[in-house]
Amino acid sequence: MSWNNQPSPAPRRPGWARKRVAVPVAAILLFAGVGIGSAQGDDTKSSDGDKPTPKVTVTVTAKPARVKDKAEPAPTVTVTKTVTAKPKASPKPKKSNEAPAGTAVFKVWGSAPSGVDITYGSDGENLDGSGLPLTRKLKVKDDALYYQVSAQLMGGGDIRCSVTIDGETKTGHARGGYNICSAQLNGDFTGGWD
Repeated sequence: MSWNNQPSPAPRRPGWARKRVAVPVAAILLFAGVGIGSAQGDDTKSSDGDKPTPKVTVTVTAKPARVKDKAEPAPTVTVTKTVTAKPKASPKPKKSNEAPAGTAVFKVWGSAPSGVDITYGSDGENLDGSGLPLTRKLKVKDDALYYQVSAQLMGGGDIRCSVTIDGETKTGHARGGYNICSAQLNGDFTGGWD
């Protein structure tokens, strides 16, 4: 009691005491709701047995908010597409026995608008070639280990190259700036080319 005979206010509970009561009550209400919901069973079955009840979905199209008195023309869109044609490579040379016996045939063909740097020969000699299409022949030497052709694009292009000896042909391909086309036939221990 206070000195003026008024009742003193009830003591206030601390915050942790209120939480100690509120958390278990919320958990009980949650579990009670789950229990009630599961006790009612599955609503999708009808009284006829196993047939589910049909569900209907309705879609409503919205109406425009306001229609103008004068119709405005729709804007036009113009799309321009630029396509660069790819250069067509010349047909591949025949694989038949184009090279006479004992002769190496070097070929380079295709498209090289910026030019091409061509070298061909064996392990003992390196020769320059120019211009497309290129066809060169060399006599095969008994002591040569390999014969090869190499053509480097000097910018864009699409080229192919080949080396043929005694009916065996190896080919290569290069496309794009400064790429190299190369083909090489190696001598084997039996005297053939692989």
